[in-house]
Amino acid sequence: MQRLMNCFSVLAKNDWKTTFILWSSSAASAHCLPCMRRSLHNGDFNIHPFVKEAMESRKPIVALESTIVTHGMPYPQNLSLAREVEEIVRANGCVPATIGILNGCIHVGLQDEELEILATAKNVMKVSRRDFPYVLSQGLSGGTTVAGTMIVAHRARIPVFVTGGIGGVHRGGEKTLDVSADLTELSRTPVAVISAGVKSILDIGRTLEYLETQGVCVATFGKSREFPAFFSHQSGFQAPYQVQDEKAAAQLIDVALIKNNARVGSRIAVALNSLQRNQGWRGSLLQNENTPIVPRPVVIGGINIDIIAKARAATIKDGGQTNPSTVRQSFGGVGKNLADCLSRLGKIPVFISVMGKDEHSESVLRHCRHMDMRGVLQLKGRNTATYCAVITGNGELTFGLGDMDIHQQITEQYVSQFKENLCLAPIICIDGNVPVSTIEYICQIAREHHLTVYYEPTDVNKASKPFISESWRGLTCISPNLWELRAISQTLGNPVPTDLPSKLEDIIETAIALAYPLLNGLHYVVVTLGQHGVLLCGRSKGGSVSLHPQTCYENPAEELRAVHYAAVPVPIEEIVNVSGAGDSLMAGIIAGLLAGEDTENCIRMGLLSASLSLRSHEPVSPEINSTSVSLYSCPGIQLKACRKPSDCDGCLGLYTCKLPKGRCDFKAVSRQTGGFSRSIQER
Repeated sequence: MQRLMNCFSVLAKNDWKTTFILWSSSAASAHCLPCMRRSLHNGDFNIHPFVKEAMESRKPIVALESTIVTHGMPYPQNLSLAREVEEIVRANGCVPATIGILNGCIHVGLQDEELEILATAKNVMKVSRRDFPYVLSQGLSGGTTVAGTMIVAHRARIPVFVTGGIGGVHRGGEKTLDVSADLTELSRTPVAVISAGVKSILDIGRTLEYLETQGVCVATFGKSREFPAFFSHQSGFQAPYQVQDEKAAAQLIDVALIKNNARVGSRIAVALNSLQRNQGWRGSLLQNENTPIVPRPVVIGGINIDIIAKARAATIKDGGQTNPSTVRQSFGGVGKNLADCLSRLGKIPVFISVMGKDEHSESVLRHCRHMDMRGVLQLKGRNTATYCAVITGNGELTFGLGDMDIHQQITEQYVSQFKENLCLAPIICIDGNVPVSTIEYICQIAREHHLTVYYEPTDVNKASKPFISESWRGLTCISPNLWELRAISQTLGNPVPTDLPSKLEDIIETAIALAYPLLNGLHYVVVTLGQHGVLLCGRSKGGSVSLHPQTCYENPAEELRAVHYAAVPVPIEEIVNVSGAGDSLMAGIIAGLLAGEDTENCIRMGLLSASLSLRSHEPVSPEINSTSVSLYSCPGIQLKACRKPSDCDGCLGLYTCKLPKGRCDFKAVSRQTGGFSRSIQER
């Protein structure tokens, strides 16, 4: 269906009156005039709330032109017809979006009084591609032609557009070069145009030749291959292809023809919408293969339905008894949480994931409407991943249960379709839900194109996926907790402790020992320490670990350093959910990095994001935004140098330790750093 949307121009034919359906190529969809591209992005573009609501709820939408209102008929017939056509679209289960220009502003969807303004206005323009710069810059009003409507519909991501007829090659056009802009637009803008063909006064034969030259495939929809001539189903020319269908015949007068096109177009929009929603539809992100891609961060990972069961007691009793608790449902998944938090911080990523087409999918999409979900594949007959977390009254995770099989569908083949997004991304984030083969593919691309890749291990059982092979050397950073870090080290065959410590100084000592060998391939490691904050281990210049890697290979001029940052204090009674705090932490750090902040400010943004999510029933707090995590949002929180990690309580404490040179294993760090009482740098 996607290929058809990009390549086909189909003529839908009833028994003896034809509806013309053009499915156009996207070959030149990006080549707008520079001034027009600015106009379409400078705020003079208004999508009506009822159209926005339809987009967010994924209802089928049909675009309608407005030149039939401004130039096609006299008042009041023009207004009456416009209202009737909109009503026909609604009656067939679609949302009408009449496109027009009022006072220099493009409108996608017009209110009744706005329709009347266009219908009664005297000095209105007929707006095609060439006219946008002038009409918009001069604040004029106008009706959009077929070409103009296609451009705006594509900009608004409306895939179906209904009109009466399209332009063509004029008779004698081989000498005058009088060719309608509609034809060139059909070859460059990927919108399905439903019409009654071209009028018999035009040169239909040369119109077909021109469409062929422009790469637009044409077929009739009905009992014959006879190409229609607007008022007549016979033109004397044959379409190259034919597709059968059973549609009732339309009335033969001009207005009825337009109404019939609205009916057929609406049904096609409903069918297309059904395909998008019910099959493996990946949205419109990949629809325009030649549209220039704006570099954005890319997040690849899982979406889950999170069921959080929080016991009222500080400890959970086993043995089969029921523990009094509160149970809530939310929407999580590490990849989703990262993309969610980045979006709230103004760094909207390309999010690549998979979910089912089930009772949860619509709720997920509504919850994530502030995110770009076009890279999320929906699979009919599959369940959206579900995760159940059991946590203590203190907010600590006891164990989790998950139905995550659908994440295996985040395949190398699917992700490879976003290769250009990956190669242009300032940062790529992947989580442990992604299959091993896909992680290896991403790491290979990262090494070939020198990309920055963050890996969020997700949990102990998934943490080691990149480390099964040498693909992990394509990563820039990982963000494990201590248990995940131990699992990674064990996979690499490095020494690991049997038991993990509980005292902060010992925790940091162990984390450094486990992270040290990884710096042979990674630029830095962010070890999440829960209530104790984070430990940043990496290469240092001037005493600070840089988060802006120029290379992932050891530089003799750089030293290795560990820096501990204490968590933002959150009273236990205010902690309601810990499931997304770590993801919010990393997203805050990444957002700071993308904004060009230095290391300390990036870490502070991450810690502030985590503290907000701890107080929220959602994995990522809706309160997170660029203001709430700014450096001025918590004036009581200070960054200061501490003599030992335990001194960091109550501040965004900074404790640094210079790592020893030479071989560093678990025992060596303990011996050489002497309990971290040396190499403290005051800043």
